[in-house]
Amino acid sequence: MSQSTKICVTQLRGMSHKSEAQRLIIKGLGLRRIGHTVELRDTPAIRGMVEKVQHLVAVEVKKGEAALFGRRHKNADGTPKKA
Repeated sequence: MSQSTKICVTQLRGMSHKSEAQRLIIKGLGLRRIGHTVELRDTPAIRGMVEKVQHLVAVEVKKGEAALFGRRHKNADGTPKKA
């Protein structure tokens, strides 16, 4: 994973009835509310956090060709990532 690769993470669902661990991960990603988007460096730590809350967020690759996981994620050109 390149240091120049960026990913945009958008919160899609609320934190009501979610575990404390998931709440802390969302907070650690810098997300504050539904619809909020943050741009982060693509690192193994960030990917691990996103994987734990992938049912709550959408991820889009901004630069680079890094493959993502899950059905909500998108390629750099905006098309849905094939599983």
